[in-house]
Amino acid sequence: MGRIYTVMGKSATGKDTVYRRLLERFHDRFRKVVLYTTRPIRAGEQNGVEYYFVTIPQMEEMKAAGKILEIRMYNTVYGPWYYFTANDGQINLDESDYMMITTLAGYESIRDHFGTENVIPIYTEIDNYTRLHRAVEREGRQKVPNFSEVCRRYLADEEDFSESELQRLGVNKRFINDDLDRCLEEIGEWISK
Repeated sequence: MGRIYTVMGKSATGKDTVYRRLLERFHDRFRKVVLYTTRPIRAGEQNGVEYYFVTIPQMEEMKAAGKILEIRMYNTVYGPWYYFTANDGQINLDESDYMMITTLAGYESIRDHFGTENVIPIYTEIDNYTRLHRAVEREGRQKVPNFSEVCRRYLADEEDFSESELQRLGVNKRFINDDLDRCLEEIGEWISK
């Protein structure tokens, strides 16, 4: 039976890079799970690679059809943005191990659906100064930067990934991403056990 490895962490902890590099390194082991979002596509992103970008009406159709496993909404300065995992045939634990990016709330829903023994959290973290600096730099590369959204996301993550929530969900193993190669090596050794 396969497992789902969920890469998660606060915004700008490098989880997207960690996720991509783990998939490259373990390409023969893991299948990728692509999440869905209603947020606008960012510069450099591709539909079906980072996310499936859908409209709110498309999301509502999927919800009505019972195809959404977990969903979360963020009240952004642009209005509500939804992120969700769909039951769209991407995951079949009889066939493979999977890797996906999610939030802590998303991890909980996926774990509750597939079972604690089948869903493994990979939690990345970094000190707050570095995290905020990375987020500001990334936003500055957008066509129309919105630093208010960076601040909103930063504060929301402090609550969403609080120590009490991490402990409640049993997310005890942490990977410090202040040196990407070392972080990847530690995660690689841990998931290879």
